[in-house]
Amino acid sequence: MTTFINDEIARQVKEVFDQLTNPVELLYFGQQTEGDEYCAETLQLLEEVVALSNMINMSIYDLDQNTEQAHQYKVDKAPGFVIAGKDGDHIIDYGIRYYGIPSGHEFTSLINDLVMVSSRNSALSEPTRQFLKNLTQPVHLQVFVTPTCQYCPRAVVLAHQMALESPYIEAEMVDTPAFFDLANQYDVSGVPHTVINHGAGRLVGAAPEEDLVKEIQKVLQEQVEVSKDENRSI
Repeated sequence: MTTFINDEIARQVKEVFDQLTNPVELLYFGQQTEGDEYCAETLQLLEEVVALSNMINMSIYDLDQNTEQAHQYKVDKAPGFVIAGKDGDHIIDYGIRYYGIPSGHEFTSLINDLVMVSSRNSALSEPTRQFLKNLTQPVHLQVFVTPTCQYCPRAVVLAHQMALESPYIEAEMVDTPAFFDLANQYDVSGVPHTVINHGAGRLVGAAPEEDLVKEIQKVLQEQVEVSKDENRSI
C-alpha cells in the first residue's frame, strides 16, 4: 500500500512529537461516498500520523450515522476532523477543525497544531491574548487553502492559535479543492483567504496576528451597531 509519509518524514515527525506533553485526541468524521477518495485519503494520512506517537489517539465516526457526535463537535462536512485535548476520559474541544486533507504544505499545519494542542500554549503575543481573553462574542474563522500554497499554513495556524486561546472562537482549515462550492460561495479567488463570521469580514493573505485581530474587531463592532439599529426600530 502506498503511504503518505515516507521514512525520512516519519523520522522528522517523531522527533517533533518528542515535544508532546499532554495527550491529544483526533476526532475524524468521514462519509461513505462512492467515488470520493478524499475521505479515505484523509483517514489514511491521519492514521499514519497517529502511529508516530502514543500521545495521540483517534476516534473515527461516520458523519451520517454518528449524528450525535457530529452535532456535539459541530462537524457538518466530510472529510472533517477535530484536534482536541484530552484529560483522562475528558475531551477538551478547543474549536480547532480541518475540512479536507491536510496534505502538501498543510501537513505542516497539522503537525504544528498537534504540538500546540498538546502544550496547551497558543504562543500568541500578549496584546492578542488580552483581546481574546476579553472576547464575549462568538467568532467563526474559515481559512481557505490549497495544498500547494506555501503561505497558507501561517494563516491556518494563526486561526487555530486563536481558537485555542478563546472558547468563543471556532477555526477551520478548508481545503478549497475538496469544497469548491463553499469557496465559490465566499468568492475565494486566492489563498490563504480567511472568512470571518460567514462572510461578515475577510482577510486575504498570510497576515500578521494584529491584522486579523483588527479585522475581527471591525466585524464585531459592525455587528454591535446592526444590533443597536435593529433594537431602535422595534
